[in-house]
Amino acid sequence: MQNKGWIALKSYTVLVYLFMFAPVTVVVLLSFNSSQFGGFPIEGLSLRWFEALWNNAAIVRAFQTSLLLGSLTALISTAMGILASLALVRYDFPGKSFLNTLLIAPVLVPEVVLAVALLLFLRWLSLPKNFLMLLMGHVIFTLPFVILVVQARLVAIKRVYEEAALSLGANKVQAFMQVTLPLLMPAVAAGMLFAFTVSFDDITGTLFWKPAGVETVPTQIFSMLRNSISPEINALGTVMILVTVALPLLGAGLARRLSRTPSN
Repeated sequence: MQNKGWIALKSYTVLVYLFMFAPVTVVVLLSFNSSQFGGFPIEGLSLRWFEALWNNAAIVRAFQTSLLLGSLTALISTAMGILASLALVRYDFPGKSFLNTLLIAPVLVPEVVLAVALLLFLRWLSLPKNFLMLLMGHVIFTLPFVILVVQARLVAIKRVYEEAALSLGANKVQAFMQVTLPLLMPAVAAGMLFAFTVSFDDITGTLFWKPAGVETVPTQIFSMLRNSISPEINALGTVMILVTVALPLLGAGLARRLSRTPSN
């Protein structure tokens, strides 16, 4: 009876995964279809739709915007996340628990609620929507992920290393740069790549925050779907899948490689 229960549970798990990843598989397969009309059976394999993406000026601009936005978001979120984690882990001060909860709150709040709240706040301040406001929104949304990753690593790093550096004549900045930061690098690298991936793949907040005429890759896909379902969308979706899957895997591999440095 117990074996039958495990078999049923495994079968159910497989069906759930098939249901989740079957649409992704269909998109990837159709992106290589040589036919202009997406459907099965596939008439032949071709890279024509990826070439069409390369020649589509609107899509290229969207990629450039997403890369710039994701890179700036990752850099700012990582820098702020490191400083916030150091303050929350290494120091005690009044309101520490409240500040920690406040910084993590964007993860707990639904993204659409956060997007509307920030939009209303900008209107209350009479500020127009621009790229800076879009960047600020992405930083607010990705910062908690960086803090959670860096904090988990920083807690495991004993203060004796920093104290040893201070006793040997290093100041606090030198102790951080030469001792603490190298030990934090697995979390820093993982947090930075994770922040970039979340920003690159975000559509809900971006639709509310982006100024007119600025499109990212997800919003460009959404805009293209309004008109028609073009094979270029399948190719663009495949590229998005590769980016959003490859970067976390790269981050995990890089974090594992850097974590070989002993921390205790």
